[in-house]
Amino acid sequence: MSVPVVAIVGRPNVGKSALFNRLVGRRVAIVEDQPGVTRDRLYGQASWRERSFTVIDTGGYVSEGGEPVVAQVRAQAERAMQEADVILFTVDARSGLVPEDREVAQRLREGRRPVILVVNKTDDPRHLGVYEFYELGLGDPHAVSALHGLGINDLLDAVTALLPEAVPESAAAAAVRVAVVGRPNVGKSSLVNAVLGEDRVVVDSRPGTTRDAVDTPFRWAGRDFVLIDTAGLRRKARIDRRVERYSAGRALGAIDRADVAVLVLDAQEPIVEQDQEIARYTQERGRALVAAVAKWDLVSPAPQMHQTARDRVMAGLRFTPYAVLVATSAVRGWGIHALIDGVARAADAHSRRVPTGPLNRIVEQAEQAHLPPADRSGRQGKIYYATQPSVKPPTVVCFVNDPTLFPDEYRRYLEHRLRGAFDFVGTPIRIQFRRRERGKGAA
Repeated sequence: MSVPVVAIVGRPNVGKSALFNRLVGRRVAIVEDQPGVTRDRLYGQASWRERSFTVIDTGGYVSEGGEPVVAQVRAQAERAMQEADVILFTVDARSGLVPEDREVAQRLREGRRPVILVVNKTDDPRHLGVYEFYELGLGDPHAVSALHGLGINDLLDAVTALLPEAVPESAAAAAVRVAVVGRPNVGKSSLVNAVLGEDRVVVDSRPGTTRDAVDTPFRWAGRDFVLIDTAGLRRKARIDRRVERYSAGRALGAIDRADVAVLVLDAQEPIVEQDQEIARYTQERGRALVAAVAKWDLVSPAPQMHQTARDRVMAGLRFTPYAVLVATSAVRGWGIHALIDGVARAADAHSRRVPTGPLNRIVEQAEQAHLPPADRSGRQGKIYYATQPSVKPPTVVCFVNDPTLFPDEYRRYLEHRLRGAFDFVGTPIRIQFRRRERGKGAA
């Protein structure tokens, strides 16, 4: 199913990230810019009253001109607005209406997307700071405090009322979309050629939606795949900052369009920061992950050396322990079948929907085996029931007595139990804790 998209835009420092974290139900770590890995927009999954949608957090929208980085941030916000079904235009009640707000409002009026005006940092119950924003001509403002959660339920009701219905994907879109990414010279091109080699059927090649990229459909064991490849990642380029950043940016763009990312690693080299950043990005974007360890034929055939190489990879990717690990050699043809099988298995898990009955049985067993921690006053966390509103990645919402009683450690524990029970291999799992509405769910 195609999931609707909601973009949060506004000038800098109005609380967009706080609103993003509130809507997705958790604090999302934002990766800072690193040489070679450029972050642009932050994505998260949210659900409300059985409706699921993607939320995009953008950098502060600024007027024309200024430094190149300013233009880049503005371009990122523009792309988010083009991608969105609903736009949350966020302003600041404390600073009031400023010229930059008027500039953003003018840009939004020129578009055709539904816009909800969100007045953040509204801690005054009388909402006295809201009225001046009627001047923007974008309808009734929604007063919220993202930090304290005030007005968020009403805002979510307004958002879901404007969301289009999720629609089934076409047969072409239903093919597993695979991005092959990694640092220069780790063997990506050789691996791609091996995958598309002698006994594979290449249907055709056509320009992709990203300039200079080529999407290549192919079929394996009766199943359709689309290989998302970026020309900039396949060429050997002069090593300078601009080219390195360009290549990393193309890798992230390919991941954005994929269901499964294949991160190619060199069996003879240690895991480095750029490898880890790409892996983290797949996790943040909710993509399935397969780690293809290339040039395995160059590793000593001694069993202990093989195990050492595997251990080194898993230690370097310890924050994505669910990744499918496959040893490959494009030169010798080793591991190519296992690689595609691993991609298929990860894609299946990525789109797996668990019936409510079995899901709640596992959650109940997990809670009985390991109770949620109690706070200082002795209040015990309680899970009333769970549901899975969306897939890609699998998202489980647990309705509880108090979300603050469920720390990240318990989230990881529950994730581990769900993985073991339902074979969620190769895919991240989103687990959200929400306060149960009165009168709903089991007692």
